Amino acid sequence: MSSDYRLSPAFGARLMGLLLVCVAVLVFASTVVVALLNLPSVVVLVIGVVAVVAVLVGGNALMRRTYVVAFDDTGYRIRLVRGAGVKAARWKDVEDAIAATPRGIPSIVLRLRDGRTTTIPLQVLAADEQAFVQDLRGHLQRGHGLRPFDGTAGS
Repeated sequence: MSSDYRLSPAFGARLMGLLLVCVAVLVFASTVVVALLNLPSVVVLVIGVVAVVAVLVGGNALMRRTYVVAFDDTGYRIRLVRGAGVKAARWKDVEDAIAATPRGIPSIVLRLRDGRTTTIPLQVLAADEQAFVQDLRGHLQRGHGLRPFDGTAGS
């Protein structure tokens, strides 16, 4: 059973803004180069069209297709989170998961058996925090071969 958690709209907008700034700088620089080298103005037009397509494709990828956290039966993967630490590991390598607030940001920290960690800031996820934590707990328990506790006594 796998779970993917997408980027929150607020962080998607931030990344989209960064993409727009980068594209604008490239278009400006190419316009200056075209002017200095007396190249045909159609070059600027082509670069502009490519820039618009890049923004549309990038925006679509950020808002619809990009996952930040993915869980599967064997482990987890983290993308697009700067400073997350270990970006992928097997469930068997995870010693425990704790709630933390590094730099005042509510996060889940996965501590690995070798001392390394993965930090997942909850605000970057487009998901309910409690549902995310429950899903993480279930994957972690199954990854360690544990059955969910149902509160009934066994015979």
